[in-house]
Amino acid sequence: MELKTVKIEIPEGANIIIGQSHFIKTVEDLYEIMVTSVPGAKFGLAFNEASGPCLIRSDGNDEALEKTAIKNCQAMQAGHVFILIMLDAYPINVLNTIKQCQEVCRIYCATANPVEVVVAGTDQGCGVLGVIDGFSPKGVESDKDKDERKNLLRNIIGYKRG
Repeated sequence: MELKTVKIEIPEGANIIIGQSHFIKTVEDLYEIMVTSVPGAKFGLAFNEASGPCLIRSDGNDEALEKTAIKNCQAMQAGHVFILIMLDAYPINVLNTIKQCQEVCRIYCATANPVEVVVAGTDQGCGVLGVIDGFSPKGVESDKDKDERKNLLRNIIGYKRG
């Protein structure tokens, strides 16, 4: 068995969701989730088919994002894995709906952070063992950090106003 990490390309300002799914219909369903959940969002998605012709299936409404999703799937080489890259939307807008998609088995990450995917390869193929999402903690938040977090959520993002 060979272990490797694959650095995921994330366009400036974009968020990604990487997950595992089990059926070719994934591309159609994730497309529908995106266009009905966040009208106006730009996105591209790719899915590594793991049986039959074993093609990378793709779709989206932004050609550059779709090409980047395909490039990332090619680099991972892991069967039944998908990557969704989005602009003008956030994972929180679509994550629960994606989790409820009949074909989706698991979500590895939903982030805008730098991501490395840990992939194991055998004679049969490749599979995702996990992801490295962002960076290691540098400390514990102080009272000032807590106030800054709450300010960001309430006054900048608009969560729990009042």
